[in-house]
Amino acid sequence: MSIRIASLQRYPVKGLSPETLSCVALTKGDYFPGDRLFAVENGPAGFDPENPQHQSKIKFLMLMRNESLARLRTRYLDAITTLFMEEGGREVARGDLSTREGRLAIEAFFRRFMPKELRGPPKVLTAPEGFRFTDSRRGYVSLINLASVRELETVVGAAVDPLRFRGNIHIEGLAPWAEFDLVGQVLTTSSGVRLKVTKRIERCAATNVDPDTGVRDLEIPKSLMKAYGHFDCGIYAEVLSGGSLAVDERFEAEQPQLAL
Repeated sequence: MSIRIASLQRYPVKGLSPETLSCVALTKGDYFPGDRLFAVENGPAGFDPENPQHQSKIKFLMLMRNESLARLRTRYLDAITTLFMEEGGREVARGDLSTREGRLAIEAFFRRFMPKELRGPPKVLTAPEGFRFTDSRRGYVSLINLASVRELETVVGAAVDPLRFRGNIHIEGLAPWAEFDLVGQVLTTSSGVRLKVTKRIERCAATNVDPDTGVRDLEIPKSLMKAYGHFDCGIYAEVLSGGSLAVDERFEAEQPQLAL
């Protein structure tokens, strides 16, 4: 079994648009680099950066409830810690997220952009070291099998953009839904990366939103349950051994060592 990496994506700000990467450097025990570094609090959520605890995504701006976020195109430049935001091809906000002034600029934009969807003042949160604003407590790296997405298209009767599932690694070479059989297994690359697949990813209504238009046009979780009896699409993995990962590189399932 050989699994090809079709694309790599990170989501620097929870709920906002992806950034496509050609390669990435993974670190043992860490999250996908640059992923879910920030979140926008939708009213006070009680997040304590000194004692960060995983919180429900409903406390933040997110696509499941705030589909208008999909109209925004964002990019985060690590070197200058700055978030750039566009709507309709025009820059609507920018801010250095390492500064109070920069965070205030982004927060002011959201107050203008979606006032009726705010439960209180929006606040840009920065993930402390060793923490990320992932949906799952142990959602370190997420993989999406493109064959599963293609089969799902036949169920819903429409094109399904894989970006609806907001995964870090899109993979090819597996049969539809064969990724679920990888849970508990270790995937390796020739560069030495080792990922242990930990669990399936349960899907919510965020996947109903078209990532280009922001229109809530499909019923993905409902379609999954009706056709397959589950809400799952994609798998989570933990990084056992770090190293570089690049588009077109291949994963192999590590063969377990037999006891002598």
